[in-house]
Amino acid sequence: MMHHLTGTIQNLLVERMIDTGYVLSYKQNEVLLHHQETNKDLTPGEEIEVFLYTDKKGKVVASTQLPHIQMDSYGWTTVKEVIPNLGVFVDIGTTKEILVSKDDLPLYENVWPQIDDCLYVTLGRDKKGRLLAFPATESVILQDIESAPEELWNTPISGTVYFTSKEGSAIITPEHYRGFIHCTERKQEPRLGQLVTGRVIEVKTDGTLNISLRPKKKESMQEDAKQILDHLQANNGSIPFDDKSEPEDIRATFHISKAAFKRALGRLIKEQKVVQRNGYTYLTQKEER
Repeated sequence: MMHHLTGTIQNLLVERMIDTGYVLSYKQNEVLLHHQETNKDLTPGEEIEVFLYTDKKGKVVASTQLPHIQMDSYGWTTVKEVIPNLGVFVDIGTTKEILVSKDDLPLYENVWPQIDDCLYVTLGRDKKGRLLAFPATESVILQDIESAPEELWNTPISGTVYFTSKEGSAIITPEHYRGFIHCTERKQEPRLGQLVTGRVIEVKTDGTLNISLRPKKKESMQEDAKQILDHLQANNGSIPFDDKSEPEDIRATFHISKAAFKRALGRLIKEQKVVQRNGYTYLTQKEER
């Protein structure tokens, strides 16, 4: 049995050609190399380098198309298929696309990767011995990051999300800088594997970055004020929020920080579009008209 070698690259001996391909051998075990898995004309007695994996029937088979990731290495892969309640399949450079199980994806499917998103993964086996792709952990990412220069402050930056949660999201840039996006610095939680573009708001002493996906304060205040007005109009002109509301309540409803909420609310009060009273904010009669 050769199941313990699936996901690895091995040198096998060509034994003979059959109708469906070539029979290869490895320590008295035989493996099929299907015609579709090679573009070479092979000769019995020749030794070739192949990638071993399992087919749909669970049999170990070979391919001369070698993947760009293996059991002991990580690499970027593109999502090719998303299957609810199962996971996503990624392209590792072979004809066989490999599953990233739902167990290794975010709990909520709305932040799962979509087709053409990218995941940084390695190959491995689950408890049943199935060949799967596993996303890199934070400790793996930190082994390969570069220290960001201070000159990046307040500049645009793009990167791919490799971790995301309600508290925040982490990205890695093409330059191998690591960035963190706090939940108050994004309008919504980005997908795992999504390419996002934001602005550097802090270059930390450890060389990592804090990033915002929100516009600068002036533009952001306009958006936040509009969101408050929209919320008021959708709730008959009153909402149970004012400048004394708890930050967690504000964040849960408006997805912005308390400071941003107070700035936008102050602007609306100054423009006489809203008033505050007894813990509530109300549309003025002028604005209701």
